[in-house]
Amino acid sequence: MRVLSAIVLVAVGGIHLFLVFDGVGGVLGVLFVLNAIAGVALAIGMLVLRGRLLVITGILSVLFVLATLVALLLALTVGLFGITETWNFTLVPESVIVESIGIVVLAIATLVALRTPREA
Repeated sequence: MRVLSAIVLVAVGGIHLFLVFDGVGGVLGVLFVLNAIAGVALAIGMLVLRGRLLVITGILSVLFVLATLVALLLALTVGLFGITETWNFTLVPESVIVESIGIVVLAIATLVALRTPREA
């Protein structure tokens, strides 16, 4: 589950980094680069951390992907920071799918980490 979680986090960050290279610029481009950096940092955390730090990283990862999905859904519906998005923009449907699956995967990984016995 940890490896799958890391893959999801890198995919979420990778989608945003691809969009920057595909032409998204300005403030949104900067936010997308920060999203990519956070995705990679959390993925590394999911792979190398143990115990309580892994649980904290799992919780932060779920919140990160959830916030990313909510931001996209807001941009698709009512707009976010003056930005409106359409379903036919590059990788929007794929992003919704990857982020939705990611929330489930990361939640399961976090629950597994919570249930794993701690060493004394």
